[in-house]
Amino acid sequence: MSGALQRRVLWGDLSPFAGLSGGALLIVASDRLAHSLTALAALAWVYCLSALAAFGGSRLFPERGKAVAFAFAAFLAAALFLLPLWMLFPLAAIQALFAVSLVPMLCSGSGLCRRLEGLALAPALRLSLAEALSAGSLAVILSLIREPLGFRSLSLPGGAMGIAVFHPFGEESPLFLRLLSGSFGALLLLGYLMWMHRQARSRYSGEGDG
Repeated sequence: MSGALQRRVLWGDLSPFAGLSGGALLIVASDRLAHSLTALAALAWVYCLSALAAFGGSRLFPERGKAVAFAFAAFLAAALFLLPLWMLFPLAAIQALFAVSLVPMLCSGSGLCRRLEGLALAPALRLSLAEALSAGSLAVILSLIREPLGFRSLSLPGGAMGIAVFHPFGEESPLFLRLLSGSFGALLLLGYLMWMHRQARSRYSGEGDG
């Protein structure tokens, strides 16, 4: 990843903190580590396949039809991601269905199609993957806070029940920590991380100006 692209992903317009369009995905996918890892894989798959479709169809579709075709490609990519997951781990696919269904909405609504215009294939894939990893990594970070504190556990995708849950942290968490495992706790954590990001972004921008 180039330095300019890395700065845009961490501090600029490509950061998941730049808007709230991915807030629902982050809240839904970060309740368990297993779900956040599945969402991370889905993000990378959908964003990169959508970039390939946008690059391949750039000359086939009229200007007004490109956004619709890109959205269709994103939803098709999400369906292709769920199909083998359903065949191998049907319970995991059911648990991940809502989070994965939010991925193409984020992809098509983020303006990625417009940002890919005029790019060659390799830069388009790098940009798409950078955006996907940015949002997916944030979901993983949130899950590493919410699941150990709220459930006193860690989980991975797979297993007979869809996820394999480990309990290395002993006793049940107090009530105020269990609140972090719910949507309200996720909103608080997301708001706090956004505040930290803005503070770091202001400091980073100030140092860059100097």
